[in-house]
Amino acid sequence: MKDNDWKSRLGVMYSTNPDFQYNTGEEEELETRPVEKQLLRISLDKRNRGGKMVTLITGFVGTSDDLTTLGKLLKVKCGVGGSAKDGEIIIQGDLRKKVLDILQKEGYIKSRII
Repeated sequence: MKDNDWKSRLGVMYSTNPDFQYNTGEEEELETRPVEKQLLRISLDKRNRGGKMVTLITGFVGTSDDLTTLGKLLKVKCGVGGSAKDGEIIIQGDLRKKVLDILQKEGYIKSRII
């Protein structure tokens, strides 16, 4: 048996049903929407960041690899740091207009600043 680690299943109730499938809690990633159909929202966020401003891009639907790729593209073109995780991209600083221009040049035509 593959992955037969009993510690990872502590507290799990077992079924006598022979068709029972053990649920690991992992979710399947969504397929990435085409660039033209992505509805990205660009906003300025200051909450819980020590008073520093960040540009927050939300609304991306797709795999985490595609999100990371888009985040890296934005960080490189803006020349700043940031991160991409949990379906959102964080770019350091108030770069809403610049991010919108970059996204529109890349084909994300439905992007907007809120």
